[in-house]
Amino acid sequence: MPELPEVEVVRRGLAQWVIGREIASAEVLHPRAIRRHMPGPDEFTARLKGRALLSAERRGKYLWLPLSGAEEALLAHLGMSGQLLVVDGDAPPEKHLRVRLRFEDGGPDLRFVDQRTFGHVMLTALAGGVPEPIAHIAPDPFEAAFDDDEFSRRLRARRTEVKRALLDQSLISGVGNIYADEALWMARLHWARPTQTLTRPKIAELLAAVRTVMAAALQQGGTSFDSLYVDVNGDSGYFERSLEVYGRRDLPCSRCGTPIRREAFMNRSSYFCPRCQRRARSTRPGPPPATSPQ
Repeated sequence: MPELPEVEVVRRGLAQWVIGREIASAEVLHPRAIRRHMPGPDEFTARLKGRALLSAERRGKYLWLPLSGAEEALLAHLGMSGQLLVVDGDAPPEKHLRVRLRFEDGGPDLRFVDQRTFGHVMLTALAGGVPEPIAHIAPDPFEAAFDDDEFSRRLRARRTEVKRALLDQSLISGVGNIYADEALWMARLHWARPTQTLTRPKIAELLAAVRTVMAAALQQGGTSFDSLYVDVNGDSGYFERSLEVYGRRDLPCSRCGTPIRREAFMNRSSYFCPRCQRRARSTRPGPPPATSPQ
């Protein structure tokens, strides 16, 4: 599933190609693509006609395009295989085209293509500039609203494994399986380290690793393991070549030469170096850290 760097690459493409343009028509070719827009396809297309796209925004793995005329936006989640493509209006429809927007200027379409139909788009009201359905999601580590001290406090109170906490979108958004593994390797932390055992300096080191890894991925267009993740022009990212542990089972760690190990985690996988990221003697979460009496 696309994570923060991949979604940010798409957001930047949308900001370049569709902002300020007025929608001439919208077409829904598969109702599942707007399954979370409860009024249905006819209302969806009618409400979009004649409205301009004002900006392109992102929080974590979600994208939204605020619309003229009311405090609402077109919200998108790419799911496993969703693509937002800017395509010449005369180009034939893609095999898995789900939603198409045409514009009054006659320029390129904006098309939502989704092979597996796990992604979706919807119209939703904004609350404080953020779509209401994702208001519960925490800021991501690149947002000004992200509070490092608050994250540290809440992380240590979680009483869970550090990787599980990194994937908790109510704690920190945008981090998925790939970049969690990469950041934990950079910070020399085992994925099962109990959060309450982390010191504040170690949490600061982990946050720095998260930001460093995702910034590097963003520079390289994100990570593309197949043709399903692409930017708005259909181009793949190439950060896969820079991955240190994810997907590198039995290959040597670039830091110490020890073969990378894979372990099952939440119906997924965790990749780590058993020498650089040693497992703590006890990984069972214990009580939260004690607080000093007031």
